Amino acid sequence: MNIDELRNEINAVDEQLVSLFEKRMKIAGEIATYKKENQLPVYDRGRERDILNRVTQGVSPEFEGYLRSMYITLFDLSRSYQKKLLSDKSKVAEKIEKAIENSPKQPPERATVACQGVEGAYSSLACEKLFTYPTVMYFKSFENVFSAVNSGLCKYGILPIENSNAGSVNEVYDLMNKYKFYITRSLKLWVNHSLLVNSGTQLSDIKEIFSHRQAIEQCSDFLSSLNGVKITVCENTAAAAKRVKDSGRTDVAAIGSRECVEVYSLEEIKSGIQNTDNNYTRFICISKDIEIYAGANKTSIVLVLPHKPGSLYNAIARFAALGLNLTKLESRPIEGSDFEFMFYFDIDVSVYSPQLRTVISQLENDCDKFIYLGSYSEA
Repeated sequence: MNIDELRNEINAVDEQLVSLFEKRMKIAGEIATYKKENQLPVYDRGRERDILNRVTQGVSPEFEGYLRSMYITLFDLSRSYQKKLLSDKSKVAEKIEKAIENSPKQPPERATVACQGVEGAYSSLACEKLFTYPTVMYFKSFENVFSAVNSGLCKYGILPIENSNAGSVNEVYDLMNKYKFYITRSLKLWVNHSLLVNSGTQLSDIKEIFSHRQAIEQCSDFLSSLNGVKITVCENTAAAAKRVKDSGRTDVAAIGSRECVEVYSLEEIKSGIQNTDNNYTRFICISKDIEIYAGANKTSIVLVLPHKPGSLYNAIARFAALGLNLTKLESRPIEGSDFEFMFYFDIDVSVYSPQLRTVISQLENDCDKFIYLGSYSEA
């Protein structure tokens, strides 16, 4: 048989599979009604185990693993459909619709915004790009930023979430889970690091360099070329620049933004010292209240999945089946648990997409824990 004939055979089998799949799902729906009337749980572990044992008995060993995988996915879909029939409308979907209706079409130009660091920090640069007329309040730590928003002292907070080279800022992920805030916007900021010194300092004079941990990682190649120079970690790059200025020393330097030159009356003796020019930091704008502006095309969620084989695969398969593009998957350990994790997902999808509502409804019903972090646009 040639390939066209073989494909025609597959097409014929597919037609039977589709018909049988639809028939099976309809029966699953009838079972859901029975379970509701008799107050039975949707998930029946024993029943699924019996089915797996039965269907794999007559299949050749070559295909047994594949058949098992297919049925596990089928069980997952059946449970999801039954839960959809038995549950009320998705609470998260209702929250999204209400936020779209109540939020202004465009983000505000003026706001009181919390940033970590001091004047000249990259967070403040991101803030000035997201807000036309911000009133910026600076705080020492990331958690102080969350506390300022939580108390109502500031309406919004600006925080780094990941860098293209140094990776994720895990502390911010953990704080998002702790405070249950929402992301209203995000910004991808090009980061160009400079070596900043007091007037009269030469590169050969430098014995110590101050900067934030991520900036140090992003400039590791340059730093490794220096011999005998001490590296001191600071809370942020602007604080490092201020520390150099306040010290008055001519044997120290800071890694920071070029904007710090003017803010702290320093000199730039070397620019572009990051490992690569493709160096971007993604910042998020957080709010205590959910706000969704027109054109939001990215959604972030957190899932805590059942601690069993295939849970993460089944979750990811939902996105693939609906044609949704995952742009980020980050795992973080659950505090106090034994090797259990929560998963952060970024999805490229319009907030108005029915596919988004579908996947949210499915995951909200099937996961041990589902947290909606917001729908927003990225500048």
